[in-house]
Amino acid sequence: TSLLDEEGNQDESLESKTLSAEDQVKDHSTGTRVVAGQIFLESGKSDSQSEDEENFHSQEEEKESSLEELNSLEMSNLLNKDLEEAEIQSPVLTAIGGTADGEPCHFPFLFMEKEYAECTADGREDGRLWCATTYDYKKDQKWGFCETEEQSNKRRQMQEAEDVYQTGMKILNESSKKAQKKEAYQYLLKAADMNHTKAMEKVSYALLFGDYLKQNIQSSKELFEKLTEEGSPKGQMALGFLYASGLGVNSSQAKALVYYTFGALGGNLIAHMILGYRYWAGIGVLQSCESALTHYRLVANHVASDISLTGGTVVQRIRLADEVENPGMASGMLEEDLIQYYQFLAEKGDVQAQVGLGQLHLHGGRGVEQNHQRAFEYFNQAANAGNSHAMAFLGKMYSEGSDVVPQSNETALQYFKKAADMGNPVGQSGLGMAYLYGRGVPVNYELALKYFQKAAEQGWVDGQLQLGSMYYNGIGVKRDYKQALKYFNLASQGGHILAFYNLAQMHATGTGVMRSCHTAVELFKNVCERGRWSERLMTAYNSYKDGDSNSAVVQYLLLAEQGYEVAQSNAAFILDQKEASIVGENETYPRALLHWNRAASQGYTVARIKLGDYHFYGFGTDVDYETAFIHYRLASEQQHSAQAMFNLGYMHEKGLGIKQDIHLAKRFYDMAAEASPDAQVPVFLALCKLGVIYSLQYVREINIREIFSHIDMDQLLGPEWDLYLMTIIALLLGTIIAYRQRQHQAIPRPAGLRPAVPQQEPPPEHQPPQ
Repeated sequence: TSLLDEEGNQDESLESKTLSAEDQVKDHSTGTRVVAGQIFLESGKSDSQSEDEENFHSQEEEKESSLEELNSLEMSNLLNKDLEEAEIQSPVLTAIGGTADGEPCHFPFLFMEKEYAECTADGREDGRLWCATTYDYKKDQKWGFCETEEQSNKRRQMQEAEDVYQTGMKILNESSKKAQKKEAYQYLLKAADMNHTKAMEKVSYALLFGDYLKQNIQSSKELFEKLTEEGSPKGQMALGFLYASGLGVNSSQAKALVYYTFGALGGNLIAHMILGYRYWAGIGVLQSCESALTHYRLVANHVASDISLTGGTVVQRIRLADEVENPGMASGMLEEDLIQYYQFLAEKGDVQAQVGLGQLHLHGGRGVEQNHQRAFEYFNQAANAGNSHAMAFLGKMYSEGSDVVPQSNETALQYFKKAADMGNPVGQSGLGMAYLYGRGVPVNYELALKYFQKAAEQGWVDGQLQLGSMYYNGIGVKRDYKQALKYFNLASQGGHILAFYNLAQMHATGTGVMRSCHTAVELFKNVCERGRWSERLMTAYNSYKDGDSNSAVVQYLLLAEQGYEVAQSNAAFILDQKEASIVGENETYPRALLHWNRAASQGYTVARIKLGDYHFYGFGTDVDYETAFIHYRLASEQQHSAQAMFNLGYMHEKGLGIKQDIHLAKRFYDMAAEASPDAQVPVFLALCKLGVIYSLQYVREINIREIFSHIDMDQLLGPEWDLYLMTIIALLLGTIIAYRQRQHQAIPRPAGLRPAVPQQEPPPEHQPPQ
């Protein structure tokens, strides 16, 4: 399935939690009545709408109780107030034309032996909505339209657009073939041309990223502007991104901030995430840990609530720089041949291969798409062979339920029990969950604690997480924050998202630990980066691999705005290689420099060295040896980079940005050789060169005549030093004469004469090696 579809669907589902009421207010073509230009809420739908709004307000109140009272929440409160006012203002509908022009509609009214609580089109061929102004229409014949003819036409057009949109979405969600998805986008394009908001959102993003439509930044910008005018949070966020990255518009961080803020107020999670990162890093705003905490916590709440028992999909963080140097090594991607080999082993009955492939298909990742059907088949094969791990994972699949595996607590319990009896920690943890929540068995906190402890002792992260939760909430045990912290830390070391989330909550509120805003933000940021939008990292990589650098760079740039360090470095890498024609020639290096800088701030060593290189050579900035030296030194001290140490040695040797010092140069070269075996050869060559330079410099600095004039031979070698010298010369002369005589004796015979065979040959084992 397309990531764009999944991302869009998830965005809609997440935003619907907070924007359902607002959407109903906006979509007056289907959910409201319009009289004389005034929008009124439809009486028949007001009950459901008020329920939605109550849900909205209750959710917002829950957020406020858990979040710090900062600017963004104050603005959210203003938004809530506006919605409340919209709910209060529901005046009576007035009939237009007909036999009772200007009279108020009467609800309910009786027509054709049926009561109507809202305007209807029944009895009319043109589809216009009407109402009666008295209870009994047949008796009094008093009626009028609920809308003008123009409004009626507009409503029918929007209904037609909705039908086209739903047709497109159905094809999009039900197909996996690229050709069918392209066909689906033709329907969406048609709906977008008819001003259907959701269709415009999907089409504009497809044009921006080049997903199933040809990439066209200018067209996507026009659609985003149109969406922004209509108050679409997705449109506002995307327009903010265009201004932040300077795509299709002149870059303006101030405008970007405004659009991001409005997008966040509208409930767009990506806008919240971008603002969280901006406040955390101080980009375009004053650095504020508390503001960052507000935005990140809000997004993390949604991400954490979206995490299933199976843990969700795996986030692939592939660095393009590493991938280019060592294809397949850095990414952890499995080659197609290797996957086929494992499949062959699995078919032959290799249980370990079956379990491994089952887990790969369950979670997705490493080049394998998530496929619950395949996962279920592999686990079944392994479970039938008696593998406890496969039984436990089947239990998880039944407990969670999906399109492939129907939810069944009883079946899940059977598999968990079988696995737990064999001492499997995954099964023990599953059994603990069953007793904790009463899934198929009565609630029993003691047994839940017992099974979680068994699983945690074997290092299973789910067991550690649940054990931490029991201690944190005081369920079945005495509340103990220190124990909770211990188990959450253990689970976080295993990479469990909810463990990071719980630790972040503890640090944010100072529960069981000293309150630390900085630690809480970093942990919440980690959680936010595990959201479904992280799947775009993989689509961006696939675009790059397929040779579409323009599509890849735009996707990486958006993820970079969200604070993904790997996306920042990848965007910078593509720009550095000048592979993206979408960015002007003169802007390539300055933009790459910006993203190398952001990646370096998040601790990426290569980015820090790149910053040094850019200032050293003057790429995207003026040549500045001192700044280059500072970046190399930071990479050397903080990340112990051999490359940075070597560069520092060279700068000391040449006196660039620092006073020339050959001794310090040698020291840095030696440190580089110690830090990495790969640096030993270049370091050896550099030291040889340094030795020659040092010798020449030494010779240049000394005066030989002056040295000899100061030497007193009588004092150095004694008064008879000349006799010693003559003796040494005589001995040397004798040695030379003797050597010359031996050479004459060993002159070879003329060619053609065979040399005499020596009478005695040494034994073979004493012969010198050839």
